[in-house]
Amino acid sequence: MSVNLNKGQQISLSKSDGGELTAVRMGLGWQAAQRKGFLAKLAGPREIDLDASALLFAGGQLADVVFFQHLVSDDGSVRHLGDNLTGGAGAGGDDEVVLVDLARVPVHVDQIVFTVNSFTGQTFAEVQNAFCRLVDETNGQELARYTLSGGGTATAQIMAKLHRAGRGWELKAIGEPASGRTFQDLLPVISGHL
Repeated sequence: MSVNLNKGQQISLSKSDGGELTAVRMGLGWQAAQRKGFLAKLAGPREIDLDASALLFAGGQLADVVFFQHLVSDDGSVRHLGDNLTGGAGAGGDDEVVLVDLARVPVHVDQIVFTVNSFTGQTFAEVQNAFCRLVDETNGQELARYTLSGGGTATAQIMAKLHRAGRGWELKAIGEPASGRTFQDLLPVISGHL
């Protein structure tokens, strides 16, 4: 059963049978919002390029990053399945996917932060049906979903982070709007959540 996450909410990532998760998928989906006005409606929605990134931290320091220009972490535990430049057609599926093999994440990596940014610079007022979700990759069960609220002047969002908790992992929804076209622009905001 999926949990709709609210800003700051934290959940333990354990399976219902008590076992630990071994692989998760972070999915990002979105559509361009319809333009307002008669002529704008004839032109249709603008193409919007949102980018999903996974930033791996060790002791508060950035150790690696997986994004559209670096699709696999140096150790191979995190993989981005490719850049989607326009978003979805409204089917509700994942437009960009980041896979995390939790069992292979090096022990020194203690946090993985997921971000979304508008590479083409549109604000989230121009995006609709945007979501981030975490799925158990072994069985396809959706564990948690975070909905990007429409509107606002933000061009980026610090979505959530996975962090080590004992022998397993926990997910914390951050949901902080930010400004920036790339993950590098978001580092000052991310540092407050480590």
